[in-house]
Amino acid sequence: MQINKVELRNLEIEDYIELKNSMLQAYEEGVEDPYWKKEEIRRLLKVFPEGQIVIVVDDVVVGAALSLIVDESLALSNHKYNDIVTDSKFNAHNPDGDVLYGIDIFIHPNYRGLRLGRRLYDVRKELCEQLNLKSIIFAGRIPNYHNYSKELTPKQYLDRVKTKEIHDPVISFQVNNDFHIKRLLRNYLEGDRDSRDYAVLLEWNNISYDKSPVLINAKKSVVRLGLIQWQMRPLNNLEEFFDQAEFFIDAVSGYESDFATFPELFVAPLMADYNHLSESEAIRELSKYTDTIHKRFQELAIQYNINIITGSMPYLEDNVLYNVGFLCKRDGSSEMYRKIHITPNERLYWGMQGGDVIQTFDTDCGKIGIIICYDVEFPELSRIMSEDGMEILFVPYLTDTQNGYTRVRSCAQARAIENECYVAITGCVGNLPKVNNMDIQYGQAAVFTPSDFAFPNNGVKAEATPNTEMTLIVDVELNALKELHELGSVRIKKDRRLDLYKLRKLK
Repeated sequence: MQINKVELRNLEIEDYIELKNSMLQAYEEGVEDPYWKKEEIRRLLKVFPEGQIVIVVDDVVVGAALSLIVDESLALSNHKYNDIVTDSKFNAHNPDGDVLYGIDIFIHPNYRGLRLGRRLYDVRKELCEQLNLKSIIFAGRIPNYHNYSKELTPKQYLDRVKTKEIHDPVISFQVNNDFHIKRLLRNYLEGDRDSRDYAVLLEWNNISYDKSPVLINAKKSVVRLGLIQWQMRPLNNLEEFFDQAEFFIDAVSGYESDFATFPELFVAPLMADYNHLSESEAIRELSKYTDTIHKRFQELAIQYNINIITGSMPYLEDNVLYNVGFLCKRDGSSEMYRKIHITPNERLYWGMQGGDVIQTFDTDCGKIGIIICYDVEFPELSRIMSEDGMEILFVPYLTDTQNGYTRVRSCAQARAIENECYVAITGCVGNLPKVNNMDIQYGQAAVFTPSDFAFPNNGVKAEATPNTEMTLIVDVELNALKELHELGSVRIKKDRRLDLYKLRKLK
């Protein structure tokens, strides 16, 4: 399925027809009255508009999460569904309550398997934190129970779901999303034949309770970086490459990383088929894969709900060869970045030319910069990005020897200090004997910080094992940068002598 854009936003009454159509598809079996009436949705939006979230794919509503705020005593009592929705009058809603109660959540069946449901749960958790509520509570159906009801009690059924002996599409999903089971409810949802009128009361506790941000989709203060230290290895075809890349994206996404970052020219193993050609001809053949790789990474960013920095790959435009990468955002959009400073080797063997755009990128985790390998050795680039608000600088690189790596590492650490930002670097490791001009690689992924009391003494947040294929998962605290800018032992960004010198971008 080709998807161009995914958006999470509040439900509007104008969405009703699409909402109804998706509900009819999602609940076509097992539930009576499988959709909300328009007047019910209108009433729900009136009492609690912030709690009604839809997920929109290419401008079509394909799922929703509907909620109320209720008193904890009601939510934890032995109640029925109608005690919450009160014949769709929603009288149980209490703006001064302390629990976010989920009254519905669904995804159109054609869009399942893309982890869109997880996004809805994540935005509910955000809302719970931002409204300073104790927890999220709701009762989940057990739609597979009718297959086991003659031999298992509901409790025995749940015990087997917990131990993975039985898969229940609702409860298994909730437990995987950090909800824990509170109790069984009898006769919770009238007409739920598949669940034999049982439901399971589930709760997610807000560990940030007592903190009270007020914005939906507020910018994160803690951002999790996933750096992929990529082993060069022979690959038979493009699908093998995608399998390996998706493995790592899946891995870092499983740790709820906000970014997955690949190295410079990690696509080089695909050039082995053209090793009989000259270096310049071979890399131009490799560039024919770039559009396909870009589109696939866009799909993976959506599927795994993660922003992907695709390292770099050759890109042919008007018969000019560039070294480029793509920022594939989890909302389905993407942007290209180009290596600006080309090494003598790239120019000599491949005929590459440098890009001419210095830019930053807005993401759901704040403003970032991306520069490729040799670019980090030119401090002007990251300083211009820093003046534009960049807080995290990503540097995918490819170095063959340790002294080349040392240049990248040392300069990256300097960029972190002088720009009071985080710098994340990752590269390729291992050998690639059947690709000319790509024989050996030396690499060690790392995340560098400014050097002050709020950060590690050596300015190194974390680093990988050198020359070993692995991932590096690192949390960076953006609020610490704000404090540094104003209260640091030294304030590099503020203390520059702009009366004596200035830096400006020509294009």
